[in-house]
Amino acid sequence: MKKVAVINYGIGNIGSIINMCKKIDVETIEVQNADDLKQAERIILPGVGSFDHGMSKLHELGLDEAIKKAVLVDKKPLLGICLGMQLLGNKSEEGRWSGLGLIDFHCKKFKFDNDLELKIPHMGWDVVEFNKDDDVLLSDIKNQQRYYFVHSYYAVCEKEENCLMTCDYEKKFVAVVKKNNIYGVQFHPEKSHQFGMKLLKNFVEKV
Repeated sequence: MKKVAVINYGIGNIGSIINMCKKIDVETIEVQNADDLKQAERIILPGVGSFDHGMSKLHELGLDEAIKKAVLVDKKPLLGICLGMQLLGNKSEEGRWSGLGLIDFHCKKFKFDNDLELKIPHMGWDVVEFNKDDDVLLSDIKNQQRYYFVHSYYAVCEKEENCLMTCDYEKKFVAVVKKNNIYGVQFHPEKSHQFGMKLLKNFVEKV
């Protein structure tokens, strides 16, 4: 059984992620310090809330540098979820802290014309499209998948090659980022039923 570290840095409830991992027969380790991170083969960085709070908590626990070492030196696969995805980038309009800088993107806040009557946050089930279809994360997954979103900020990639999936909310935005062994999903796979279960299974078994 593969061991997956789920990072618990006080930003959101990680119970639903752990429960989803149990359903796909994956052993999870709840990680709150750098030493615990060494035990796992793969890493999940979840999170809800504000960008600066997330980065400050990772820094306070010494997990920011530990994550960088784990994925860049030890080459462990990493999956960021929601805020966890946004923290993989360089910066966000939401805060002043620098992100982990693992993938070249920045986050912007949704802004709409009043005529569109679109609400912020972008919340609920939505369809994604594949920007690429040959990545191992997407193995045996057909295009036009549906996932559950809750977010007010979205990623803007510096390089098109780092955009794996897109979603449309008045305009197209990046739903999944990828660089080498590092992935980030803006949606919540742990709340996306069979769609999210398959994606998590691919991350654990194929990445």
